[in-house]
Amino acid sequence: MNTPTLMGSLVFAAVCALLIAFLIHLVLRGWRRRAERQLALIGQLPGLPDTVGPALIGGINGLYVGSTLAPSWQDRIAVGDWGYRSKAVLTRYPEGVMLQRSGANPIWIPDDAIVAIRTERGIAGKVMTHDGILAIRWRLPSGTEIDTGFRADDRREYRRWVSDGTDASSNGTEVL
Repeated sequence: MNTPTLMGSLVFAAVCALLIAFLIHLVLRGWRRRAERQLALIGQLPGLPDTVGPALIGGINGLYVGSTLAPSWQDRIAVGDWGYRSKAVLTRYPEGVMLQRSGANPIWIPDDAIVAIRTERGIAGKVMTHDGILAIRWRLPSGTEIDTGFRADDRREYRRWVSDGTDASSNGTEVL
């Protein structure tokens, strides 16, 4: 390879590296701005309770898909660590629902904040087969409604979450 060709290749590689770094910077800046915009809507998140009663539905293993602003299944919440997928265990208590995430803070959904528990085809940019995701719609203390998505390792577990109180005309939606 002669010197002009080598220099041209190095310049092209440097320009490509700078372009990629700039694009990554824009994506991260957009994510931070989204979090800033959502902070006013989200407000204070519910704290973990000091004690809970016995589990009504034992922990099921799966994947925390993400939380979105309702009703948009693609408007992912970017506040804190809520925007990142992680392995999780979902448990139902008389006082609410606990979503214990691996490598992230747990999410506590108080029982009186739950609006509906249903199965969905997709949430937070994750699309599955029919009824592949368990979606919990709940109201934050700020009044904003969000959907929290969970994909169980064994989707037969969803029946225990949506069967009690299911209205046949609501296509698997449990309204609490």
